[in-house]
Amino acid sequence: MPHRHHPPHFPPPLAPFDGQPPPAPDWFSQALADEPERTELRVQGTPVETLAWGRRGDPGLLLLHGNGAHADWYSFIGPLLKPGRRVVALSFSGAGGSGWRTQYSVAQWADEALAAAEATGLYEAPVLPVWAAHSFGGFALMNAAARHGDRIARAVIVDTPLRPPSAVDARRRHRVDRLRSARVYASLAEALMRFRFLPPQGCAHPYIADVIARRGLKQVVGRDGQPGWVWRFDPFLFRHFEFGRPYRDLKAATCPITLVRGARSRLITPELMAHAVAMAPPGTAVLELPDADHHVMVDQPQGFAQLLAGLAPQA
Repeated sequence: MPHRHHPPHFPPPLAPFDGQPPPAPDWFSQALADEPERTELRVQGTPVETLAWGRRGDPGLLLLHGNGAHADWYSFIGPLLKPGRRVVALSFSGAGGSGWRTQYSVAQWADEALAAAEATGLYEAPVLPVWAAHSFGGFALMNAAARHGDRIARAVIVDTPLRPPSAVDARRRHRVDRLRSARVYASLAEALMRFRFLPPQGCAHPYIADVIARRGLKQVVGRDGQPGWVWRFDPFLFRHFEFGRPYRDLKAATCPITLVRGARSRLITPELMAHAVAMAPPGTAVLELPDADHHVMVDQPQGFAQLLAGLAPQA
């Protein structure tokens, strides 16, 4: 019989810590202490959470998160990029501290991103802002680059799984079939200990996993009337979600594009990156972040910040 390949198993990164924050290096603690301006704006009737660091009027950088994530995945990245820049992260509708909708779309998320950039002052600088997006957020950035490319200095698309349409459609059907109500955990510690990365990978920096997990939870009252904790994303987001055609958006982009992959990423293989480059406009730049899996800001936070700093001007 042929040998069946099993993907590597990665234990939950926070299981050993029993709900307590893991030890963190000084640079990380100092970055988190640099609290952002937290604001909320309404976009097409739904509140959208924004985080901002730095001075209005300095060159802008907009940071977009991936599926199941939220703006605080950048809470330790924004402060590193703050000198000479206005840095903004938002939570798309259905994620983080933003409101939920009955229907979602990639184009709607692109509109939310533009509205957040405008509301937080990224267009008060003498130069257009750079937009950077991780993973699933890259689809919204591709849409924005096609529809609003004249408002974007450069689109930095990081480890976004641009696949042929047939593969995207199959994964979409699979997701919808598996939707279910959010699990309510009895305690914060239990929820933290269950946190995992999707797609699965190791975690050399559990202090980062702790922050993004802890800030990705909210307290609720369960069906039994007891307090509990749930993840802060809409579990039915993909029930009514319009993907559009990201590969067409990428080809139609009217701003410069940089494609980035984690050098160890299992999601964006060199073959898939070559597919994305073939779809992208001529002159698209390609970069790799060394020693990083898919979740680049977790694997190489300082290296990721340095990569972005090289693409985003500063005052």
